[in-house]
Amino acid sequence: MDIDEQIRRAMEEGQFENLPGAGKPLHLDENPFEDPSWRLAHHLLRSSGFSLPWIERRREIEAEPETTLSTLRAACAEWGAGRARGDSAFRVENAWQQAVASFRQRIADLNRQILSYNLEAPSIYFHLRLLDPDRELELTTSKASDTLTDINPG
Repeated sequence: MDIDEQIRRAMEEGQFENLPGAGKPLHLDENPFEDPSWRLAHHLLRSSGFSLPWIERRREIEAEPETTLSTLRAACAEWGAGRARGDSAFRVENAWQQAVASFRQRIADLNRQILSYNLEAPSIYFHLRLLDPDRELELTTSKASDTLTDINPG
């Protein structure tokens, strides 16, 4: 008999009824994997509305790619519209190349921030993946993507 069958039988027999805490929310305030010597410090941070600096940094980094890509999308739309209107090819292409250069610079800055963050994160499981500007440009100009690729590794 497999474990699923044993659980099903126990449920049918009512062995899971009237357990202590049934119907009440779980209290997950404590992390069982947290270093006990840091437990009080983490509790004080959480109860005061703060989190660890590396967590705050991750939140800031994760918000940035979509803003960067939105700017590139707007430039791409203007590039296409300018070409369709018959605007000066030099002006349209020059504006697009400036937008691409700005995008590449912003991705390079983000990748530096990601590398720095990865050094601060306590485990490789929290590391962020670097962004590939060439891939993002290709996806944007082909209109095949709505968001930057996931910067989370898993």
